[in-house]
Amino acid sequence: MSGLQNYSSQLLKYTRLFNNGCVARLRSTATSSFEMIQRERKVSANNYDPSSVVITRGKGIYMWDVEGKKYYDFVGGFATLNQGHCHPKIIKAMTDQLNKLHHTSRAIFHDSLYELNEFLTEQFEYEKVLNMNTGVEGGESSIKIARKWGYRVKKIKHNQAEVVFAHGNFWGRTIAAISASTDPTSWNEFGPFVPGYQIVPYDDLEQLEKALKNPNVCAFMVEPLQGEAGAVVPTLGYLKGVRELCTKYNVLWIDDEIQAGLGRTGKMLAVDYENVKPDLLILGKALSGGVYPVSVVLGNSEVMDVLTPGTHGSTYGGNPLACKVALASLDVIISEGLVENAFKMGEIFRSELTARLDENKLVQVRGRGLLNAIVIRVKYKWRIQLRLQIKQRIEN
Repeated sequence: MSGLQNYSSQLLKYTRLFNNGCVARLRSTATSSFEMIQRERKVSANNYDPSSVVITRGKGIYMWDVEGKKYYDFVGGFATLNQGHCHPKIIKAMTDQLNKLHHTSRAIFHDSLYELNEFLTEQFEYEKVLNMNTGVEGGESSIKIARKWGYRVKKIKHNQAEVVFAHGNFWGRTIAAISASTDPTSWNEFGPFVPGYQIVPYDDLEQLEKALKNPNVCAFMVEPLQGEAGAVVPTLGYLKGVRELCTKYNVLWIDDEIQAGLGRTGKMLAVDYENVKPDLLILGKALSGGVYPVSVVLGNSEVMDVLTPGTHGSTYGGNPLACKVALASLDVIISEGLVENAFKMGEIFRSELTARLDENKLVQVRGRGLLNAIVIRVKYKWRIQLRLQIKQRIEN
């Protein structure tokens, strides 16, 4: 049999296989939330425990489940959806670029990276941008930059550089990120961990100064408002103190604004509440408008220029699609007044919650802008959760 005949025979064989139901089986769909949840649990890794709701559509601040029920989205895609679901400007920018050029790799220039990075440097008043994809990549990249700077500029001895983190921090789930974590759920049974990390209490300048006196410390990485720890707001003056101490001890201040940045707290950056400027700024999540992973690290040339060709990189970092999506996402935040609106709505939200919730059950309502937490007394926690679940079932 000739090669062509053999190929045709094989093609016919696979065509018959698909016609016998293989494709139909792969494309079969569930008909209810319950069935979808059961099927997802059967074939998916058990690393999340989501609410028993299956969402099929989103628009603005609303979402709809597969049964057609409408919800407010208070999660916001873990702070990626500051602009809301399916914002038309962001979707248009994405689809337009998809039809033109979506990826090149950084082995060659393309016509979108300079646009984004010029905008970012002007908007946030830094000189250089490192383009990455996810928030945790931004965090790890900033640590690499800080270590390199520590050896090149601060003259720390080889492999002795240390980075200080605040207790309660969260910046991802990679080995490097969980090595800085104080949450056992994150790090238990995942060791050994990355060396050269120190932990100090959050919002404690005295303990921070003790750590920064170590001449091997190259950086202090901190969230200006802790997100996953429960919307923990530092004492007014803490961020100014961080700036002063880092300057005093020649340590880079890495500002993790992945979750708190880009309008979420009612300011463009959470550090803007104290008008201070970090040495390295990490942005992500809402930089993508929730439609495509985008993150960046910003800094001035004296710090960023320690990176040279081959010392760091990312296959997708700074690709054309990411650049256009990020530009559109930033445009929406600025032109539609989302920062100011988050501040205003946050004031109303916290005020109304404080006034309406039972004082005996409530410990605190805290946060800034639309990054908030309700702290409930432990003995009432499960009762409140159960009441919410029962209410949801009744409404369904």
